[in-house]
Amino acid sequence: MPPRLTDLRPVLPILLGASVMLSLAMGLRQSLGIFMPPLTRDIGISVSDFTIAIAVQNLAWGLLQPLAGAWATRVGFRPLMMSGSLLYVLGLVLLATAHGIVGVTLGAGVAIGASMACTGSAISMAVAARPVPAALRSTVLGIVSGAGSLGALVAAPIGQMVAQSYGWRVGLAAFVVLALVMLPAAWFAGKVDRLPLPTPPGGVQQNAREALGTALRHKAFLVMGAAYFVCGMQLVFLTTHLPSYLDVCGMDPMLSAKALGVIGGFNVLGSLFFGWAGGRVNKLMLLGTIYTVRSLALTWYFSSAPTPGSTLVFAAVMGFLWLGVAPLVAGWIAETFGLRWQAMLGGVAFFSHQIGSFVGAFGGGLVYDALGSYTLAWQIGVALGLSAGLTQIAFAFATRPRPPQVVAT
Repeated sequence: MPPRLTDLRPVLPILLGASVMLSLAMGLRQSLGIFMPPLTRDIGISVSDFTIAIAVQNLAWGLLQPLAGAWATRVGFRPLMMSGSLLYVLGLVLLATAHGIVGVTLGAGVAIGASMACTGSAISMAVAARPVPAALRSTVLGIVSGAGSLGALVAAPIGQMVAQSYGWRVGLAAFVVLALVMLPAAWFAGKVDRLPLPTPPGGVQQNAREALGTALRHKAFLVMGAAYFVCGMQLVFLTTHLPSYLDVCGMDPMLSAKALGVIGGFNVLGSLFFGWAGGRVNKLMLLGTIYTVRSLALTWYFSSAPTPGSTLVFAAVMGFLWLGVAPLVAGWIAETFGLRWQAMLGGVAFFSHQIGSFVGAFGGGLVYDALGSYTLAWQIGVALGLSAGLTQIAFAFATRPRPPQVVAT
């Protein structure tokens, strides 16, 4: 009899812990852009100064993610995730008390970036993949990713309302309180350390270097990683600069919070759908489709002046296509290379994503400061997105499925 979702009751604490931790880690981070207009005006820094901090965050996250994945395999997920949760709280405290670019960079950049390597999607997806049967893995990853999308739905409106009433520093203090919930969530998710890993066929275990070498010789892994760069560039450009773009266009400041909240809400639906679809359709094909449709949506929205209606529709479309990438990437890596080094290999692919995030955050700020407009920035994002999406689709069509070199399911 095939496994059913009801068979997962014994591991629900692990899956719920991973979901809550991911939800808060992603939701709080994605909502930092709502503080950019009042923060930059209050402490006298430019938009590009703020985006330097966000760019540093993404670069630190990407650089440390493979190391965090390898550490999780060697010493356990619980110490990694608990340390990351504490660091997240510290980063928000540093940002809330900042009086210049140094405090903003240390808080929003270095501390939160390092903490995301320990609590973000690569680690959460690896935790969720371990305790479930292979037949349910893609669906479960979609569910956890979907639950992880709820953070922005809660954090953005709360942060915006508190900041409008009491100031941006108090708004960030509210984020600190929310971040404290990550600690018990990480503790429960860490119960996955007690579960044994399945033995790979033939009893052959790869070490970290061998697993990395296998992945880097796999053409599909390399193409996926290159396309992942564009994914990061587009998404972080939006989370960082959409509030500023709407502010420049004279829109109600609350609209940006509503848009981020809508992204979070539709993220749930998209993650559930792509998690389900990933168990039935070529995952690489789905990834290419996501990147292509995102680029078309960006073209439609930024080609004309924003309105409240168009902004919320755009947010819904982008939200549906947002974290649906995570279960597809994590599921493909798990089924292709096995579970033992999944977190590390996911981190390697994610490093490319974060280089793109660095470019999206910092490059968008540079373009705006130089030209006083985001037009060139979104046009570059669309061109690269279409190229990446169509290349990923073409490669999925051209590549015949072949047995993976190493499998541990």
